[in-house]
Amino acid sequence: MEINKNKTIERKYFFFDIDGTIAVGMPRFVPESTEKTLNLLKEKGHFISIATGRMNVMAKEFCDKFDIKNMVTDGGNGIVLNGIADIRPLDKNMMQNILEVFDERNIPWAISISDERKCYTRDSRFPDSMKKIMKLNTYMKTIVQEDLDYYDIEEIYKGFAYLTKEEELQIPELESVTYTRYSDHYIIIEQDDKSIGIRKILDLLEVDDKDVVVFGDNTNDIKMFKPEWTSVAMGNAVDSLKEIADFVTKDADDDGIEFACRYFGWIE
Repeated sequence: MEINKNKTIERKYFFFDIDGTIAVGMPRFVPESTEKTLNLLKEKGHFISIATGRMNVMAKEFCDKFDIKNMVTDGGNGIVLNGIADIRPLDKNMMQNILEVFDERNIPWAISISDERKCYTRDSRFPDSMKKIMKLNTYMKTIVQEDLDYYDIEEIYKGFAYLTKEEELQIPELESVTYTRYSDHYIIIEQDDKSIGIRKILDLLEVDDKDVVVFGDNTNDIKMFKPEWTSVAMGNAVDSLKEIADFVTKDADDDGIEFACRYFGWIE
């Protein structure tokens, strides 16, 4: 593809996933080339937003470090535009129904009931189990509350369940639940359509679809890889995302974002 260096670059509206796209490794870090590219895009007047499954509070902590003002958070249930946040909880009936199933099957679970780095559970097995596979308390503080009654809770923003892939297949009720599996050992119940939040921002700003660019790497990015938007899959992305992408760039930790932006002429 030949890029005309002299052409006027139209303003684009970029939506970047965080984990596995902008941020890589464990613990997460942003490659130098990625940070440089984001700054160049902003200097050229492009609109920059993240589009993440992370809760607003966690996404904000990340974005503040890189001076990113706009966000799609909570898997599409939250947006932040010009400093104004609109965050919606998960469907109440969906959460009550699936938590009932988890109780019946003796599956450890936890829920977040506010936009804070806290989750609540009745079952001490949940934090004990999660500690075996990840440092949950560095991600979110877990509070064991034996009298926790989810029927009395009006708003739930995230759900967590410690269950294997084999157990998942034995729970048909999960077919009506929006969730993502990030590990062989647990799932996170969250909105799984980032395009909902992206569309809200586009409508507010009256943006044409042709000017929208999305970057992602995992299955929870599939729904935002819409044919009317330009979609870029990272080289480290899952195959199912690469198959529907307009362009597959290099790995996230191999200057993938910079490579794609130079390829399309969005930066020089």
